[in-house]
Amino acid sequence: MTDARYETLKLDTPSPGVLVITLNRPEVRNAINTKMGEEMLDVFTRINADPASHRCVVLTGAGDRAFCAGGDLKERHGMTDEAWNNQHRLFERMMLALLDCPLPVIAAINGVAFAGGCEFVLLCDFAYAVETARFALTEVTIGIMPGGGGTQTLPRRVGYARAAEIVLTGEPLSAEQALNWGVVNRLCTADQLMTEVLATASKIARNAPLSIRQAKRSMILGQRMDLRSAMFFEVDAYNQLVGTEDRREGIAAFNEKRKPEFRGR
Repeated sequence: MTDARYETLKLDTPSPGVLVITLNRPEVRNAINTKMGEEMLDVFTRINADPASHRCVVLTGAGDRAFCAGGDLKERHGMTDEAWNNQHRLFERMMLALLDCPLPVIAAINGVAFAGGCEFVLLCDFAYAVETARFALTEVTIGIMPGGGGTQTLPRRVGYARAAEIVLTGEPLSAEQALNWGVVNRLCTADQLMTEVLATASKIARNAPLSIRQAKRSMILGQRMDLRSAMFFEVDAYNQLVGTEDRREGIAAFNEKRKPEFRGR
């Protein structure tokens, strides 16, 4: 999906099935301005409408200073209340499009992830980070509050008490704290971050794509149900895979001692 139409994003497909989306405003620590909001909404709307075009998404930032510093406060300086609300409605749609992505989304955190940038991380399925990364929801320190899902996604990730400390103080977490508290899955050296992320993304992309999408859907929606209801939901998701070509190919490949060739059918 490499597309020259984007000014604030860079899109690459470094290996089959893997789409890398790079937030590409390194001169302002990849801060989210209106244009980036429009482009993020567009790219995830396109992915969500045609998930078969890729098998895994990686979200990262350009440069070595920041994944994303949050909203562009220079652009917001002097905004009227109406303009601020209009921009935030765009950002809300952007965040929901990321939340609704049926493909696995891995965050590759190459530096600070503050405010909206941290909320991007929390909307991804999991994250790897450099050892110097820092994470924060800083909104209460400037007179607002998290509005991109942070008060909802962070407690689900780390528990209420830890989330309350992070949100209400606005103080940053170190990469080590983020690892220990479950914000990220793995810490990497700066020169190995993308290598390790892409290796994991490629493993996912080699698996049966319909199975991956159904498994993600089952995990995400199942969290909203009681356990018994969620187990029935899982079985319904499972049963939709039984009649697929990929299921037959997977079993045949196992018995023929070869690698399966999944086609998403």
